[in-house]
Amino acid sequence: MKRYRHYTKDRAIALSCFGSVVEQDKYLELKEVVAKEFRDCDLFLSFSSRMVLKHLQKRGEIYKNLPQTLADIDMLGYKNIIVASINLFPTDEHHFLKKIVEGFKNFSLANIRNTDAIFTKTKETSIFLKELNDSVTKNQTANLYIIHGTPRFDNLAIASIEYTERFLESISDFNFTCSLEGAYPFFAIKDNLIKKMKNSKVKRVQIVPLLLVSGNHYVKDMNEIKDELNKHFETSIAAGSEGEKFNLLQMPRIQEIIIKNIKEEIIKSGSSRTEE
Repeated sequence: MKRYRHYTKDRAIALSCFGSVVEQDKYLELKEVVAKEFRDCDLFLSFSSRMVLKHLQKRGEIYKNLPQTLADIDMLGYKNIIVASINLFPTDEHHFLKKIVEGFKNFSLANIRNTDAIFTKTKETSIFLKELNDSVTKNQTANLYIIHGTPRFDNLAIASIEYTERFLESISDFNFTCSLEGAYPFFAIKDNLIKKMKNSKVKRVQIVPLLLVSGNHYVKDMNEIKDELNKHFETSIAAGSEGEKFNLLQMPRIQEIIIKNIKEEIIKSGSSRTEE
């Protein structure tokens, strides 16, 4: 096929992220981590949030969404393309990513595959959540894990989100969970949540945001929840490494899952070997 002669490059990896006006550097750091692991691949970065893309453009930082990025990669002539889903749960953003990949398969001659979202497999998710809980837990302090959540019950990610909530609550009587915008949102359950904490003799509460990056939700929502809980308990927000804001994307286990997911899709694609 004459058209295929233009596909002369081996493999590209596209990191498909939501994006952040506040913490954009965290995605750039992730790109560097993945690039070191896959030295035989070319790395591309895409963002799905149009609001973020517009804000970054005003600052002179030009990025593209996944369809634009895949079009560029295809035009550059890559035979194999791995789209890495940098989404914590397999929510709408992840399923939209899958639709984009399937759409491109209809007209691109490249071999295109996408990875799972980060919290897709039960074993990997359980190991991470246990390690996370062990690392953040403080003596005589309750943990309030806050998940972004999904607004619809028919979202396929509900099982993943519910498992995360139940697992965290099952490993400690001093673990509590709520969401920002999904099931059991803080604004709707806060009174009962505070009552449960008081019944458990809680004096101190640590907020643990289950967010990939510490963006606007961290700046606004977490601090609002902290202020509300401060009326009843001594409340703090979990600290990140080296004085940074708490985020999941920089955690080694999260990065390992992302890299493992990419390696699995490279093997499934039958393309050239990945770095060991």
